[in-house]
Amino acid sequence: MAQHPAKLALAWAHSARFFTTAAQLHQLPVHELPEVAFVGRSNAGKSTAINTLAQQRQLAYASKTPGRTQHINLFHLGPKTAPDQIWADLPGYGYAAVDRTAKLRWQEVMADYLARRRNLCAVVQMVDSRHGFTELDTQLLGFVAPRIRNGEVKLLVLLTKADKLNRKEQAESLRQVQTVLADLATDEADIGVALFSSLNKTGVGDAAELLQSWALSAEQAQALAEQAAALAEAAAAAAAAQDLGQA
Repeated sequence: MAQHPAKLALAWAHSARFFTTAAQLHQLPVHELPEVAFVGRSNAGKSTAINTLAQQRQLAYASKTPGRTQHINLFHLGPKTAPDQIWADLPGYGYAAVDRTAKLRWQEVMADYLARRRNLCAVVQMVDSRHGFTELDTQLLGFVAPRIRNGEVKLLVLLTKADKLNRKEQAESLRQVQTVLADLATDEADIGVALFSSLNKTGVGDAAELLQSWALSAEQAQALAEQAAALAEAAAAAAAAQDLGQA
């Protein structure tokens, strides 16, 4: 009997494992995998949502002091020998207690990442369903808006903590966010919005399915892995030859 697509997608998401971390854009590795960025205000439930999707308790680190996690953390997904996607966990934004200089520095880093990261294929933005889009949420979207409008980068807005709202409030939250997102809509744009709850698992399976649909096929991932291995082998051979020449 065939497995339900959501179960298959969640099994894929469970493969998420730490890859690397970077404090500056130039420290991020160059690779050919599709990269999905997770963004959200401090306390919007971003780390919890990532951990829920991956079904891991501490994959994404949530600082006890909101706004203090100031690195871009990358995670591989898919087979260990041939990963097919990367998740990029960007720092939370908008926490009042963070030093203004640090805020401005990270605003610049995130703006550059969203506007220029070559293999960014999608953004998953966490928005607290109780508060809807704030000015800072809209400002962050502005950094990547041109790429969303032309279809280069997909957008999924997850309305977190949806379990704290009744059905009428959930419908109103969806309506408010859809009104904001209408400004980004074009024939090329790929934009989605969904209710999400880490507590009662609302929207978790659907989000995992969508994320997996953005991954490379098994054949593409294997070809990339083989190419990377060949390049590494060639580099090692060249280094060995250089060492012999200097001996």
